[in-house]
Amino acid sequence: MTTKTSLPERAGRRCHNVVNPLHSVVYFSPDTPAEFAALGIEDRSAAYFAGRAAALGAVGAGTVTATFYNFKHDLVARHIPQVWKVASPEEVLAARLRAADRTLRRLLGDAAVESPEMAEAARLALRAAEACTRHARPLYAAHADLPVPDAPHLALWHAATLLREHRGDGHLAALLDAGLDGLEALVTHTASNRGAARSWVLEFRGWSLEEWQAAEERLRGRGFLDAAGALTEAGQQLRADLEDTTDRLDLAPYEHLGAADVARLTELATGFTQTAVAAGAFPKELLGKG
Repeated sequence: MTTKTSLPERAGRRCHNVVNPLHSVVYFSPDTPAEFAALGIEDRSAAYFAGRAAALGAVGAGTVTATFYNFKHDLVARHIPQVWKVASPEEVLAARLRAADRTLRRLLGDAAVESPEMAEAARLALRAAEACTRHARPLYAAHADLPVPDAPHLALWHAATLLREHRGDGHLAALLDAGLDGLEALVTHTASNRGAARSWVLEFRGWSLEEWQAAEERLRGRGFLDAAGALTEAGQQLRADLEDTTDRLDLAPYEHLGAADVARLTELATGFTQTAVAAGAFPKELLGKG
């Protein structure tokens, strides 16, 4: 399905790809486990589930599995809802914001954090998020109810969170429509050479090697994987269609911002993200097959 747009082709996706890392740095930052440990949450998975789900309130494991999509439910249920007995969602949200502050200051430096360019990027990203929609987007909708932080770098982090979860909720709808379960989505993403390494996925998403191999067999039966575990032509088309559908469902924020300001936000976010990556924001083992 083609949607009319005044934007250059895939401009929204390009913008997302450089804005999103400014949110996701918190998942790999040493500042995050330090803040959560101070609350009494020391397990890495528990901290991740609590941090990302806290905007939803003290929800149960079923809600987290449904909204996160590609984690094994057994892993989620090991930590949710027990984690809310250790720290409330409000305490978790405050700790995550403190971690974002510490992380961005450490990676980017105070000069960048306090620069006019940071304030400009925050304004543009927040304006884009004005056009995000709540219906059928639970993670976005929950985060949209949170207050916007006053500091520009945290306002940008908040806006990046909104844009990330808005796109993510739409992507899950595309996966569901394509008939991919959570693990099959991970297998095809890794096979595309754009996703996380298999070893990393197995460790942090809760799946076993046997379950991964069974998912591969299901995908071979549908013609999406070859004998070596690489995407077939049909599999490559599946992944391309998923991204195109996700782009279409995520078009509104960037249409609202307009071509010139999308280009400017992309330029600003690229600079900040490149600085963060150069400072070691993401682990090398995150990407690539393994």
